Amino acid sequence: MNFNFSEEQNLLRQTVRSFVDKEIMPYIAEWDRQGQFDPTIYNKLADLGFMGVCIPEEYGGSGMDYNSLAIVCEELERGDTAFRTAVSVHTGLNSMTLLQWGTEEQKQKYLTPQAKGEKIGAFGLTEPGAGSDVASLQSTAVRDGDYYILNGQKTWISLCDVADHFLVFAYTDKSKKHHGISAFIVERTWEGFSSKAIKGKHGIRSGNTGELFFDNVKVPTENLLGEEGEGFKIAMSALDNGRFTVAAGAVGQIMACLESSVKYCHERETFGKPIGKHQLVQQMIAKMEAGLQMSRLLVYRAGELKNEGKRNTRETSLAKWQACDFANQAADDAMQIHGAYGYSDEYPVERYLRNSKAPVIYEGTREIHTIMQAEYVLGYRKDKPLNKTLPAWNPDKELV
Repeated sequence: MNFNFSEEQNLLRQTVRSFVDKEIMPYIAEWDRQGQFDPTIYNKLADLGFMGVCIPEEYGGSGMDYNSLAIVCEELERGDTAFRTAVSVHTGLNSMTLLQWGTEEQKQKYLTPQAKGEKIGAFGLTEPGAGSDVASLQSTAVRDGDYYILNGQKTWISLCDVADHFLVFAYTDKSKKHHGISAFIVERTWEGFSSKAIKGKHGIRSGNTGELFFDNVKVPTENLLGEEGEGFKIAMSALDNGRFTVAAGAVGQIMACLESSVKYCHERETFGKPIGKHQLVQQMIAKMEAGLQMSRLLVYRAGELKNEGKRNTRETSLAKWQACDFANQAADDAMQIHGAYGYSDEYPVERYLRNSKAPVIYEGTREIHTIMQAEYVLGYRKDKPLNKTLPAWNPDKELV
C-alpha cells in the first residue's frame, strides 16, 4: 500500500491550506463567538472545485480520488469543524450517494449542479426519536399515483437552511421494519417543506444545523432513490462515505491542536523554562502526535479501499471511531497545555474542545462503533456485497 501523495494531491493540500489561512482563520473566532454562519464560503469552495472534489468530471466534479477528499476535509477542519461538516454532508453523504445509487437522470438533474457547487445537498436521516436506532424513524412516504406523500420531521440536519436538495429517508412500508425504509430526493422549494435552525449549540457554532419538517410534501416517483425498501442500505452506504470524511476531518483537528500547542509551548515559560521542557507537557504533545499519525493511517487505508471500489464499512468505522476519539483527547490536552488561557476564546483551543465532541456522537456514536468492531472480530457481523458500489479510482485520474 502506497501512502505517498501525488504532486496533484500535494498541490491540493497547499491550495486548501492557503484558502483556510486566508478565508477562515482571520474570522472564525468572531463567527464562532456570534454563532454566525457565512454561506458565501461555500461559493468560494465551489470556485476551487472543492464541493465535488471526488465526483467524476462528467458530472461536474474535479475527478480526483477519494483520498483527495480526505485531504480537503483535513485542511478545512484545521480551520473549523463547520466547514468540513459542510463538505462531509454535501459531498460525502449526499453527492457520493447519488453517484452510487442514482439513475442517470437523477445524476444529471441533481448531482451535476451539486458537484459544481451551484446547488447544495444535505442529508435527512436523524429524527427526534431515531438516531443510532434508524429503524425507529417515524417519517412516512405513501404512494399516491405519480407521487409519494411525505410526512415527518428530521433533526440535527447540517445545512438545514442552506441546502437546495435533501436525501430524506422515510417508511414506505412500516410492517417490514428497516426493509420498509426508502430514500427520496426532496427539493427545498416544494410546498409543505420547511426548516428551522437549532440555536445554543455547544460547538460548531459557525455551522447551520437544525430541523426539517414535511407536511404532505408531494415527491415525484422519479425522485425515489434506488428501489422501495432499499433506503436502509442506501443510508448505511452513505454513512460509509460520511464517516470517512468525519474521520479525515478529525485528523485536521488533531493537526490544529498540535500546531497551537507547540506554538504555545515555545511562548510560555514556567519555573524558569519553556513549558515544552516539562515532561508531562511533552507527554501530551507525544500523545497528539501518535494520535495524528495513527488516525491518518486509518483514514488513508479506508480511502485506498474506496479507490479500489471495495466495501470499506469495517475500516471506515474504525477510522471514524479512533480518529474522533484521538481528536477529542487532543483538544482536551491542548486546553490543559494552555492552562487558564485555554479556557478563554483568546486562544482557539477552547473552540477545538467544544467542536471535538459532536463528531464523537454523530454518524455513529463511539459506542456504536465499538460494538461494530467487536462484532466483526467475534464473527457476528459480516458485510454482504452491495448491488451498487462507488466507482473505483483509475490511476489515469479518471473514475471508472
